[in-house]
Amino acid sequence: MSALSSVHPITLSELQRRVKEALVERFPLPVWITAEISELKVNYSGHCYLELIEKRGGEGSNGVPAAQARAVVWRSAYPRIAAYFEAETGAPLAAGMQILAQVLVNYHELYGFSLQINDIDPAFTLGDMARQRRETIARLQREGVWEMNRQLPLPLVVQRIAVVSSARAAGYQDFCKELAKSPYRIETTLFDAVMQGAAAEDSLVAALCAVADRQAEFDAVAIVRGGGSQSDLNCFNAYRLAAYVAQFPLPVVTGIGHDKDESVVDLVARTPLKTPTAAAAWLVERMGQVDGWLEAAALQLHDATLGTMREAEVRLERLLGEVRRLAAERLTREGLRLEHAAAIVPERVQTLLRQEQLRLEGASEAVAAHAPQRILQLGFAVVRAGDHALRSVGELRRSRQLTIELADGSYELANDPQRPATQKGQPKGPKPAIENT
Repeated sequence: MSALSSVHPITLSELQRRVKEALVERFPLPVWITAEISELKVNYSGHCYLELIEKRGGEGSNGVPAAQARAVVWRSAYPRIAAYFEAETGAPLAAGMQILAQVLVNYHELYGFSLQINDIDPAFTLGDMARQRRETIARLQREGVWEMNRQLPLPLVVQRIAVVSSARAAGYQDFCKELAKSPYRIETTLFDAVMQGAAAEDSLVAALCAVADRQAEFDAVAIVRGGGSQSDLNCFNAYRLAAYVAQFPLPVVTGIGHDKDESVVDLVARTPLKTPTAAAAWLVERMGQVDGWLEAAALQLHDATLGTMREAEVRLERLLGEVRRLAAERLTREGLRLEHAAAIVPERVQTLLRQEQLRLEGASEAVAAHAPQRILQLGFAVVRAGDHALRSVGELRRSRQLTIELADGSYELANDPQRPATQKGQPKGPKPAIENT
């Protein structure tokens, strides 16, 4: 017997009819659900079609959907719901928003399961933004990066600024105009980014990455954009962007235009300011402070220089007076010494002259005592051969005519060179005849 003989199959349409009846019986009335809008399209006919998802919880889930469903807001209700939501939140319904929606459960035999949205509570969306903000702050504090950028030293002179903004944004234009009015030269380089919407976070992080690659070229980073609703600015509460700003290697200045709460990016930045204009004014004011310090330093240097010069002049005058006094004393001493020298020089000259006279007289007496005539008077004689005075016996052998000079005259005599001469210690021969001349 076949197993099919005991089974009573039903058609697909019958199955779907039963599922539809079961859903209608189980959910006869609208229910409130929470979900995230992943896609939103408004049809040309006025109907709004949405894709709702629920993401898995936990930091490691990476946003993987845990549930997904199609939803629709019919054109009869969409204008009312959309207008009220934007009036309360300041932003239109958009992908990425968490919503609390009143829905009817529908099931169609051809299109399957879907939800019909009858109402959306904007307070829930605002509250979810606040919850995400609190969670981001807690996570940054838990990870120890909350204070990192705020503790970075800001250069004394901030002249090279990397600006993260949109080139078309009015806030960026206001920032540049405020800097242009200042008397200081401040160089800005724009890193263009999307400043709101689902793509804002990734775009801002990419712009900051580009700045980090050129960080040596800049003194600081300015993140600026104009005002907007809380939902418009919600990207600045995102964990990834806030964590990147908190750990950024350059000081971050923010000028994100909002009047109420500060965003998480503001809280972790080195210097948060309310608007782009305020950020530019703060930078100019800081330059003005430095300029004032330099002027004060210049005045102090000028005063110190004048004081030093005056002290030097007084010291030079004192030294000049001291030099004059010492010179006068030295001149006086030298004058007295010269006067004393002038007084004793004649006396010393006379004494020296007398001494020299006595020395000359003694020398004269010595010369006189050794004069040839004086020697001859003592009994000595000078033997000459011509004009030459003989000093040895050997010279007699070469001379035939000799002259003997005595004190009272001289004698000429002939000399025989052949006759041997008698030297000291030898026997003397017969005396030669002397002819008196």
